[in-house]
Amino acid sequence: MNEEREIRLDRMRYTKNTLSSGLALLAILFNVMFFISIYESDVGTYYYNILVGASILYNLIFMLAAFLCSEGVKNYKLGYAWLMAALGVGQIARIFIYPMRAHADVVTIQEKTVSVMSDGQFARVTVYLLLSAACLLAGAVVGVIRGRALAAHIASLDGRAA
Repeated sequence: MNEEREIRLDRMRYTKNTLSSGLALLAILFNVMFFISIYESDVGTYYYNILVGASILYNLIFMLAAFLCSEGVKNYKLGYAWLMAALGVGQIARIFIYPMRAHADVVTIQEKTVSVMSDGQFARVTVYLLLSAACLLAGAVVGVIRGRALAAHIASLDGRAA
């Protein structure tokens, strides 16, 4: 049993961490679905403000950072796993910024009071952000566990060689 574990750990030196990498890419996909759902809405001039600009900029930076994490964790680099965890927490925090505000606000269009974000859309974008966060956090946990295991294995190999 111990020999099998040694072989599995040794193989990690030559294979990529595709699970963490794939989860980061999946998180990007869920973020894109969130992005499309929010910005396809046309509710008067509600979405024409500085917060939308900041949100779009954050989305672009998020997707670039998540892709960078995807490549970093693929090679068992712990720093990228921790960045993935921070991005996951950020996705959860985003629920309370834009979707929560838009769901609570109403606008008047042609003398009719209209909810900026319907209950269905709010539920959908919240699920997208939660799924994105879950993918990032799960990928981060896997990345940290595998990265530490590989580092310990390499350290033990160095100790044997000395």
